[in-house]
Amino acid sequence: MSDLKKSAPASGGQHAGPNGDGNGNGASPTGAVDPRLLVREQGFKGYLTDFTRRVRGGELGSLPVVVGLIIIAVIFQSLNDSFLSASSLSNIGVYTAGLGIMAIGVTFVLLLGEIDLSIGSVAGVGAALWAVLSVTHEMNDWLSVLLAVAAGGAIGLLHGVFFAKVGVPAFVVTLAGFLGWSGLQIWLMGDEGTINTPTGSIVEDLSGYYFADKGAAYGVAAVAVLGYLASLLLDARRRRAAELPYRPTSEIAIRTGVIAVISFAVAYVLNEPVGARGLPLALVIFLVILVFADFVARRTTYGRQIFAVGGNAEAARRAGINVEKIRITVFGIAGMLAAVGGLFIASQSGGASKSLGAGNMLMNVIAAAVIGGTSLFGGRGKIWSAMLGALVIISIQQGLNLQGMESEVQFMITGAVLLAAVVIDSVSRRTQKTAGRT
Repeated sequence: MSDLKKSAPASGGQHAGPNGDGNGNGASPTGAVDPRLLVREQGFKGYLTDFTRRVRGGELGSLPVVVGLIIIAVIFQSLNDSFLSASSLSNIGVYTAGLGIMAIGVTFVLLLGEIDLSIGSVAGVGAALWAVLSVTHEMNDWLSVLLAVAAGGAIGLLHGVFFAKVGVPAFVVTLAGFLGWSGLQIWLMGDEGTINTPTGSIVEDLSGYYFADKGAAYGVAAVAVLGYLASLLLDARRRRAAELPYRPTSEIAIRTGVIAVISFAVAYVLNEPVGARGLPLALVIFLVILVFADFVARRTTYGRQIFAVGGNAEAARRAGINVEKIRITVFGIAGMLAAVGGLFIASQSGGASKSLGAGNMLMNVIAAAVIGGTSLFGGRGKIWSAMLGALVIISIQQGLNLQGMESEVQFMITGAVLLAAVVIDSVSRRTQKTAGRT
């Protein structure tokens, strides 16, 4: 209880109630107040105090990766002034899409405290199936894409059944899938080896289409800002109605202002400078999937159940959660998003091949989720971390490519960043345990 007493506000010693009226309704019978129920009465100083308390308690959130992105931008821009150019940032956005979409699926799996080693091979199968159906057998392009994505989802569900129903460890199931689906990918491609993406196909447009109209980029920025503002206001209204602590108007305004500056700055860079090609379709699709996945994870019962199962599966089972269903469907989501990511990779590389999904793709996908802040121990993380982690990896690759560095240097640097992210996660968990917050 001593920790809670120390967190009480110093202004007059008065405790704020959950609705911020200062009536002391948030106080416990012993006079201590849970810091989560305190409305910050000290203005910006109060926010700084709360931020410091969270960091000292091990709640780092996305802070390390945001700082890392800033450092990466500063370093590579100082080495090559074209790193933050319109064309370079556009390339980063396009190449982040495929990796980020697959990282979203892996993030769901990591929230369960599990791992999926088959992501790369499932991506390869999805791309190969689309290529064979659409190009070789001249099936309708849209239908071919849908069947490829559905096949990825079915593969993920199969992994989930073996894991949840049969009891085979996820590591073993997905490792077997990594080998087996790689073989299926090679078999599907046959003697072709590579099937080039047809001109004008859906898959070609995934990474090759740009909205030349400047209004598209600014419109997406406006929608993003208004959507973010609406979500904050709605959340504040619901919490106020439930007499829970809610964000004051000043904080909502500041948060929305920061998002607006970032969004419109990106739109300007994509539109205005010399060499700018406009808003990439790949970035739009990625953001739509990201927002929807984040909504599912944070705002739905299903998403809360994922966190519960990842935090403590037995406790979740005793609380009435169908643990098997959650595990099976999560692996299904990962497989489906892996297939979608495979189509993006095929678009970027010019077609499907026997080697698509091989190499370091699996490690990059897992690294993106972990670097972004998702815990390897389950039950902790955010879907947005997939985007942040993917941005880190693609930014490093883009910067090193501009410097003419070899691929082995990229591997070493990415590995070092991944290790640093895991170390930060481990230290953070240990700090939280010491502070009594886990």
